[in-house]
Amino acid sequence: MSRRSDTSKPSSGNPAGRYGKPVKSRPNPLDEADITYIDYKDTDLLRRFLSDRGKIRSRRVTRVSAQQQRRLARAIKNAREMGLLPYASR
Repeated sequence: MSRRSDTSKPSSGNPAGRYGKPVKSRPNPLDEADITYIDYKDTDLLRRFLSDRGKIRSRRVTRVSAQQQRRLARAIKNAREMGLLPYASR
């Protein structure tokens, strides 16, 4: 078995790539606000993690950790069940 040589361009080690403009990572909004417990009754907080259509935003968009995303999803679903948040909006 022979190895195929990779002739693609080598990646530089920085997240900016080859153009040199550094990419700033956004901070975690829950850690920044020092929020440890996510309450389903806190609809102002939960609405920040919903799209305009009422969908739960992804971790990639909101920059929360996996554990925080699971807790947010559970709190949003509980709030929807209690009638505090809409399932969908137009």
